[in-house]
Amino acid sequence: MSYTHLTREERYQIRAMLDANCTIRRIASVLGRSPGTVSRELARNRGLRGYRPGQADRFASERAAASRCRHRITKRQWTELSRLIRLDWSPEQISARAALEGTLDISPEWIYQFIYADKAVGGDLWRHLRCQRKRRKRYGSGRDRRGRIPDRVGIEARPAEVDTRETMGHWEGDTIIGKGHRGAAMTAVERKSRLLRIGKLPSKSANAMRQVFRRRLGPMAEAVRSITFDNGKEFSQHRLIGEDLNSLTYFADPYASWQRGTNENTNGLIRQYLPKSRNLETLTGGEIRMIEHRINNRPRKCNGYLTPNEVAYNKREKLTVALRS
Repeated sequence: MSYTHLTREERYQIRAMLDANCTIRRIASVLGRSPGTVSRELARNRGLRGYRPGQADRFASERAAASRCRHRITKRQWTELSRLIRLDWSPEQISARAALEGTLDISPEWIYQFIYADKAVGGDLWRHLRCQRKRRKRYGSGRDRRGRIPDRVGIEARPAEVDTRETMGHWEGDTIIGKGHRGAAMTAVERKSRLLRIGKLPSKSANAMRQVFRRRLGPMAEAVRSITFDNGKEFSQHRLIGEDLNSLTYFADPYASWQRGTNENTNGLIRQYLPKSRNLETLTGGEIRMIEHRINNRPRKCNGYLTPNEVAYNKREKLTVALRS
């Protein structure tokens, strides 16, 4: 008689008999299975809250899916796939970039199965999946209470080419704040390529912001044509920032974060590494370099699955070559 895997119904039977204090031998006898089969089921598919039939059935399905796919890829490809996931590439990014380079035909769904099968046996690849949190809307009375910014030029005066992302050199600037307002960092994102620059702020003063912009964007000032800020007072020296970088400066409308969607989205990516619970006074240069490297070398759907670095510097890299069989 050929072996068949336990069914979902059998797993519910197991749970019911466990609740009735039945022994493993009794459960096996009722199911017509060997005691070893029942024992392995309880050992392999038990969760943190004990044996739950729905969860157990999912664990078994995920493990089976990973096992089927394991025959399609080599151990080296298996290792490389894990490496890319640990670099925080999403399954969609891995699949699309591998297709772009012609290295491996692999679907996002298979990669998700791989990740959750790894989780089922105690792995931690799932921790590298980005959770989508709902954005909290900011409501105001219609009046901006953050004070006047001298020489402010509104976003309505910005050239149309900035909106269409047809040309390089148009940036968005923002600030991320640490827990309890302890520490802050400047973020700047180029709209076309999504290239990121981060700078730790010694304070939230306008002069500190100017110095960090000059330090981080100064070496590439020829690639800075405009910067669009939010209405925080730390950007009140925007005119001097523009002079330092020979660029134009604009401001989004108050409480209209969607007008700087590139920066808002990138700040969400940064928060994967610098959560809101983090005190940014302890932020180090090494951490900043790591975050920039991860995000600037990650394929982006909006870039046709090229990385921000590839778009910004017009240089293609082979990022998934190790996935080739």
